[in-house]
Amino acid sequence: MQTILLIEDESAIADMVLYALKSEGFDSEWQRLGREGIDWLQQHPETALLILDIGLPDGNGFEFCKEIRRFSSIPIIFLTARNDEVDRIVGLEIGGDDYMGKPFSPRELTARVKAILKRSLPQKDQSAIEPCTFRIDFGRCRIQYHGQWLDLTRYEYQLMKTLLQQPERIFSRAQIMDQAWNEPEESLDRVVDTHIKTIRAKLRQIRGEENPIKTHRGMGYSISGSVCES
Repeated sequence: MQTILLIEDESAIADMVLYALKSEGFDSEWQRLGREGIDWLQQHPETALLILDIGLPDGNGFEFCKEIRRFSSIPIIFLTARNDEVDRIVGLEIGGDDYMGKPFSPRELTARVKAILKRSLPQKDQSAIEPCTFRIDFGRCRIQYHGQWLDLTRYEYQLMKTLLQQPERIFSRAQIMDQAWNEPEESLDRVVDTHIKTIRAKLRQIRGEENPIKTHRGMGYSISGSVCES
C-alpha cells in the first residue's frame, strides 16, 4: 500500500483529506508542521507522494519544498488559500508537481494523486506495459526515438535527458539551463527555445505526426512518452 504524507496545520482540512485518501486505498501520515513533516519524510524515503500546505505556522511551504528537493524527488502537490497565477508558477518552478487552491474537492485531489503516481511509475514498469518511445543510453550519451538514434549535439542531448528523466513534468527555462548548461548564468533563456526548435525538427523527421515536447505558456516545457534506459 502506498503511503501519502500530508503536511497541513488545519485539522478539519486534514481530516477531510485523510478520509478521502483512505477511501481510495492509500495509507496516510499527517504532520501539522513543515519541520516535523520533513523529519518524518527523511525517516520514510519510500513515501509515495507529499501533499504540502503553503501557509504553515513554522514556515512557508515553498521554502520547505526547496529543502525537500535537496534530498528527495518525491511528487509534491501544493495546497494553498492563495490562487494567484504567480504562486502557481513559483510552486511548479521550484519542483512542485501540482497545485490546488482552497477550498477544493477531496475527490479531485485524490484523482490528481492517482494521476501523478501513475506518471511516476519506475521506467521499468512503464516499459512492461507499452513500447519505449525513448531510450536513453547514459554510457554513450545518446537517445533513441521510436527505435532510431537521434543525431544530437551535446546541449541537445543534455536538454532532452533533463526532460526525459521526469516525463510530463513542466521544467522552466531556468531549470533546464541549470541542468543542461555548464555555465547557465552566461546563457540566455531564448537559447533553450532555439534548441527545442531544432530537437523538434529532428523528432519530426522520424515521426512527423507526433509532437512529444509540449510548450506551456509562461511556464516552460515538458515531454511525453515512455522512457527506457540502456
